[in-house]
Parts: sequence; C-alpha cells; structure tokens
Amino acid sequence: MTHSRKIRLAMAQINVVVGDLENNTRKIVDWIGQAERAGADLVTFPELALTGYPPEDLLLKPGFISANLAALDVVAKAATDIVAVVGFVDRAHDIFNAAAILADGKRAGVYHKIFLPNYGVFDEFRYFQVGKLSTLLRIGESRVGVTICEDIWYPEGPVVEQAMGAGAELILNISSSPFHAGKRRWKERMLETRAADNNAIVAYNNLVGGQDELVFDGQSMIFDETGKMIVRGRQFEEQLIVADLDLETVFRRRLKDPRARQGSRHASTTEISLPSPRPAPVAIPDTGLADPLVADPLDDESEIYQALVLGTRDYVMKNGFSRVVIGLSGGIDSALTATVAVDALGSENVVGVLMPSRYSSVGSVQDSEALGRALGIDLITIPIADTMKAYESALAPSFEGVDPDLAEENLQARIRGNLVMALSNKFGWLVLSTGNKSEVSVGYCTLYGDMAGGFAVLKDVTKTMVYRLSAHCNRAAGTDRIPSAIIEKPPSAELRPDQKDSDSLPEYDDLDPILLAYVEEDQSIDDMIASGFDPDTVRRIVRMVDRAEYKRRQAAPGVKITPRAFGRDRRMPITNGYRG
Repeated sequence: MTHSRKIRLAMAQINVVVGDLENNTRKIVDWIGQAERAGADLVTFPELALTGYPPEDLLLKPGFISANLAALDVVAKAATDIVAVVGFVDRAHDIFNAAAILADGKRAGVYHKIFLPNYGVFDEFRYFQVGKLSTLLRIGESRVGVTICEDIWYPEGPVVEQAMGAGAELILNISSSPFHAGKRRWKERMLETRAADNNAIVAYNNLVGGQDELVFDGQSMIFDETGKMIVRGRQFEEQLIVADLDLETVFRRRLKDPRARQGSRHASTTEISLPSPRPAPVAIPDTGLADPLVADPLDDESEIYQALVLGTRDYVMKNGFSRVVIGLSGGIDSALTATVAVDALGSENVVGVLMPSRYSSVGSVQDSEALGRALGIDLITIPIADTMKAYESALAPSFEGVDPDLAEENLQARIRGNLVMALSNKFGWLVLSTGNKSEVSVGYCTLYGDMAGGFAVLKDVTKTMVYRLSAHCNRAAGTDRIPSAIIEKPPSAELRPDQKDSDSLPEYDDLDPILLAYVEEDQSIDDMIASGFDPDTVRRIVRMVDRAEYKRRQAAPGVKITPRAFGRDRRMPITNGYRG
C-alpha cells in the first residue's frame, strides 16, 4: 500500500507598500482567505510583507515596530482554518527580521532570520539582530522548515539543520529578493542545489513590486527533492501559487541516502506543533489567482523592460501621482522613457513636451510628434529660442569678451528643466527625466537641466541597452511605436550646430564595455588596458566617471536593473583623490 502525506501549499506573491501597515494588513488577510478557498493547508507571504521591504529607518521608530506587531495580531485572527507564515518585524531584547507562524487565530511561533545580508542594496546589520534558532513546524506527520531569504543562499546553516538534522521534508523560504538582469538563472541553480543536496522540497516565495529604486520580480518557485522545478510563478505580477506536495516521496528518497544518519545537526532547532492538514480536495478550485503551472521565463529584453514598467508604475502610483510629464527631444532616450510610461500608466496619463531651440532640427520636432501620435499621448510645444535670448541678454555684461561655450549649451537644458518643472508644479504631474546610465556615468548631462525630475526611468540602462529595448518594443508591438527615424539617427543633444554625442564621447559600443568593467566590475585602469581597451580612452573615461560623482548624488532615483546600480549599490566618495 502506498502511503501519501500531501500538503496543499499556497504562496502569496503579493505587492505591498513600505510603511502602509493598514493596507498591507488588509491585503494579507484577503489573500489568506483566497488561500483557504483554494483548499490550502499552509500559505506563505514574502519577507517583511507586513511592513514592506525594505523599511529602512522606519525601523528606528519604536512606534512603527509597535504598530507592526499590532497589525500582526489582526492578521493572526484571520488564520483560523489554515496555517500562515507571514514576514514581520519581531521585538524582544532587540528587533528581528522574522517570520510569524499563525494558526488557530493566534501566533503559534516565530522564526528569526539567521543570515543578514549587508552588501549591495542590503543594510540589515544596521537594523536587525541575528537569529539564533532554526525552526521546525510539525504539521501532522510532516516536518516543515522555515527560512527567510538569505538563509537559503548558504549551503550550511538553517536549511541543513532543518532538513538533514531535524528531518524537515519541506523547506519554506519567504523572500524579498530584488531583481537585476540575469539573477533568475543564479537563483534557480541555487534553489535546485539546495533541494537536491538536502533531499527536501524547497518552496521559495518572493515579493513582487517596485520600491523606490528596487524592483521585486516575484517568480516564486518550488523544487522537488531531486532538484527538479515543479512550479514557477509569473514575473512582475501578483499571483497565488497553489500546489499539492507529497512529502512521503521525500521520506522514501531519504531511506536510500545515509548522509542524515551521521550525527545530529539539530541541537539549535526549535519545534512548533500545528494542526494536521485537512483531506485535500480532488482539484484546486479556480480562485482567479491560482495557477499551478510552470510559467515560462521572460527573455532578457522583455525581463528588463517589464522591470522598468513595474518600477515606474509603482513609484508613480505609490507616491500619489496620477500623470507624468516628459521632455521629448526627438531622441531615443526620451522616446523609450515615454513608451515605458505609457505601458506603466496608460497613454491618457502621459504628457510629452516639445521644447525646440534654434538648434533643434525639423526632423527632431517631427519625430517627437510622430512618437506622440504612435503612443497616443498629449503633446505640448513650448519653443525656448526667445527665452534663451532673454538669458543671453541678461548675462551679456557678465559674459562680455568670453566666447560662447558649454555654459550657453547648458542654459538651454536648464530652461527646459525649468519648463517641465513648472508644468509639474502647476498640474501636479511627476517629471520623468530621460538620461541613461552611459550619460550619467561620465557626466554627459546637465544638473538642473535634463537631470531635473522626480524619477529617472533609464538611470541604470546603458545606451546600447536603450537601443536593444527600443527594438524590442517595436518587435513586441508588431509596429513602430518608436519611429524608426528616432532609432536610426545619430544621438545628439542638439545644443549647438551639428552636435553629436560622438563629439564628446567615444562611440557607445566602445564606451559601454569600459563602463561595465569600471563601474560594475571594479576593474582597475591596468586591468582594463590589459583586456585590450585603448589606454588613452580608458584613462579619459575613468577621469570622467570619477569627476561626475557629485552630479549623480543629485540625480533622481531610478529603476535598478543591473547588479551595480548607482546610489544604493555603488557608493563612492565625491571628494576622492584615488585614480586606479
């Protein structure tokens, strides 16, 4: 006779707002109800789902900690016919990044995160105490381990203690793991390895949504005890993922594996007994949210583009804006920014502003108008030639005897910045700046000019990726949403006659690999030269990157899509005498 021990697991891949305890509580309670209606025995929520992630210095406010604990009591009352694992902030002699185990309408136990990340965008040592005990849930005859995000990344630690030591057959990992391009492959390999190495089913429940610069891509996953992926959630979408897991298959596999018999590893594991699972219904009911299939991952361009869309939508909406305004130059950066904004917010909520100068080509104006028609957005035209003359007249006594130079070029950018900010102030629209990572890296941008704005959509997108994403948009649409003339023209700021970006910078195909090596990989000048880059170009670009740090400190936040974004990831001193 074949013995079966099935648990119906639901993973709530939700989008919450940092600090919005009332609405986060409401959402968690609602999704607990969705999981119950799906017949789940156990439902998980992401890391710090109650407070939102990362709560940063809200954690230094005692009142916020207390309010989060009061909110947890409300959530606990909803977990009457189901076991819920919910991320929150616990308070004892210190505060902990924690998972509450809720059952029978109350808190049945708690797990404190053991491995606290303190690199890249993470500052968890600034706030949290390290957890000391692994946690094991006994649900009927089955054993379930609980871990939080970073805990699963280490081959040794709570996962091994729970699975190989205390016999956990299912490892739950509630996570708030930020997106960057390419991370999905690393994460899948890691989770596959943890499952196979520990002969355990691993269920990884990730957050979804945008929070300031960060984007969380969801894509929660379940791997069986052999390391095979059996569930993968969708990217960049809320979803209730429901799956029936037979833990008896884990037991049978372990009978043939002697590793767990070689000494106890669970001296630091605490056990929590919970109600036995109910007899599972024959089929998972259609709640409108449940989808047990393995979703196909997005390709590289689609993944990055959807991250930009979600990051922009959530930044705008979560901060109380409804419409955005974008200066349209006729160039590819403003065109892609506008396209992302339309997909994030709808064409009715995007306004494009044309601000032609004496140097603007007829083609650039026509291209911006064509873009506006293709996207269906409102367009405003405000010529700046007369305003520029007024500035020149006012400055003439001070500039007397000095030839026109960069100061006059930047004046045009600053006039445009003033105009879009005036529209923002008058109508409450959020300004989206349009600069890309290549320009921001080397300072090819104007403070209080094209850098003006509340959110920089392309801040972490190199120029070569801008071209790839623009082509992707047109392929996906089956039509030229971004007019081909915009994609094909040589990039230019059009601040002086016949100006091109290549007058001031190397070609972007040459520049971007150097920026990747220096900014994202921390290679030295000697390393880059040894790799085959032109020595003079390397030294020039390094000098430009280092000198532009003061500009980047004053730039708007923007969506992180690389492993090393400016701001939260890469933190360099402005006053800096090192060159190497």
